[in-house]
Amino acid sequence: MRITTKLPQYHENVHVELMNNEWIPLKEPQSLGRATLLSIPFMLINALIAFGIIHIFSPITYQEIGLTSDSLSITIDFSVIFFLLVLVIFHECLHLIFIPNFLRSEKTWIGLTLFGGFVATEEKIPKSRYILITIAPFIILSVILPFLLGFLGLFATVLKFLILINAIASSVDMLNLFLVMKQVPKQAILISNGQKTYWKALGND
Repeated sequence: MRITTKLPQYHENVHVELMNNEWIPLKEPQSLGRATLLSIPFMLINALIAFGIIHIFSPITYQEIGLTSDSLSITIDFSVIFFLLVLVIFHECLHLIFIPNFLRSEKTWIGLTLFGGFVATEEKIPKSRYILITIAPFIILSVILPFLLGFLGLFATVLKFLILINAIASSVDMLNLFLVMKQVPKQAILISNGQKTYWKALGND
């Protein structure tokens, strides 16, 4: 595993080699801006799921978001910035730990950029494991965690906020999940070349 501040780069020679070996490029957005735009529906779905779970145990009140009957107040708590940074790191670590042999892999990266954290790997990943890697942060932090907090009676405003932020931030993950589920057969493996993803059905290797 490598720690870096730069996203892995696409290499044309790797693309040619993969294409010659019958790997199929995944049809996916080729820029972060387009991916973010296409992920908006998943952003709304994720937020509604997380909000619904939170609401079961501890409804979010107008006072918690700074609204009263006659005013709107916004309070900036700098501790929230710290918690957001911790959330970003934890979110990415949940992607990372499900990558096979991530500690020993020379083709796996974790990093932090101005646009947020990232985890990337150019290892060959079975589709089932790829799905687990993709959805782990959303399921653990925005589905399982709020249920646990609710049952234990430990909900606080900052935790509700972080759970919702994680759900919204997981929208690109859910877009990626949708593309893989739609295009890649069940018995297949995936590999990345920079930000570009390829797949191959098992038995064609």
